[in-house]
Amino acid sequence: MHPYHVIIRPILSEKSNAVREAEGKYTFEVSREATKEDVKKAVVALWDVKVEKVQTLLQRGKSKRRGSRYSTPGLTKKAVVTLVAGAKLPIFEDQ
Repeated sequence: MHPYHVIIRPILSEKSNAVREAEGKYTFEVSREATKEDVKKAVVALWDVKVEKVQTLLQRGKSKRRGSRYSTPGLTKKAVVTLVAGAKLPIFEDQ
């Protein structure tokens, strides 16, 4: 897969920011078809850093209600990327 098709967006939340600052782990929303190896290759190709480990998970959508109707968004896939010690991604450091 092309690197721009693998990584959809970075996830910026309080929890992901705390993990990033404490442990150097970066969180992304990725394509559901992407494998751990695809995510690793995409991060290396886009930012030229060394990746130590990639963890992926499928997150189901929360049920929402509007009136008498319920809807559930589909599954999304997240990837938590651990970089080697001392490496940082510039897109997260500019905030």
